Amino acid sequence: MPKGDANNTKATIRNIAAFLNRTLCVRTIKDASVNGLQVRSEKNGSIKTVGFAVDACISTFRKARKRNVDLLVVHHGIKWRPQKDRETARRREAYLRENALALYAVHLPLDLHPRYGNNSELCRLLELRDVGKFGRYHGIKIGFQGTFGSKAAPSDVARLLNRRLATRCRVLALGPDRMRTMGVISGGGGSMLAEAVKEGLDGFLVGEIDLAVYNAAAESGINVIAAGHYATETLGVKALMPLVAERFTVKTVFIDDPKDL
Repeated sequence: MPKGDANNTKATIRNIAAFLNRTLCVRTIKDASVNGLQVRSEKNGSIKTVGFAVDACISTFRKARKRNVDLLVVHHGIKWRPQKDRETARRREAYLRENALALYAVHLPLDLHPRYGNNSELCRLLELRDVGKFGRYHGIKIGFQGTFGSKAAPSDVARLLNRRLATRCRVLALGPDRMRTMGVISGGGGSMLAEAVKEGLDGFLVGEIDLAVYNAAAESGINVIAAGHYATETLGVKALMPLVAERFTVKTVFIDDPKDL
């Protein structure tokens, strides 16, 4: 291995952050999240354990600390444009610094990534075929749509998701009894229901919805499965774990801190 490559694969916070930035193309995707390394740590040398989680919140940080995590990679970070709840963000950053825990966040780039993203992973879980981009959000498509190998009842799809994601799906059986096609948007992607209707899809899988989306789905005759914001966004960070472990020879752990309401 060339000397430069060896230096780049040394398990430092800086190297791992740079690797994730390149792999997920975070600098080229417009996002409200300040994607990348959000909080640095005093640990400048090699690190041993990288944690992966959905949310950057104190309860997750405490669990990460118990697992001796040096760097925490999350989907929902603490820095946004515009900044959400500055006091909460300051409190969280203070906790991270006091406990020498670095934080890396990646939001939309992880939702839309065709290999490691939340939505592509959901499509693989459902074994959808002929998968194509779907779900335009601020000018970029962050989800996917595809076709089932054989028509599937909404309740059967929900049972599969419940088992594989350890969740409890809310099934709105408002469309065909058996579905051939489905659009997939993790998290709070309910606003993209109109696109699913326009595409003539039989079903729409999302993390969570509100009352307006329910009413629109009922009037449009489309099935909706709400599988949980948290649950649908565990897959992306989990997909990154073996990638980072192999590249940097570090221990990787998933910090499970479910919050679906």
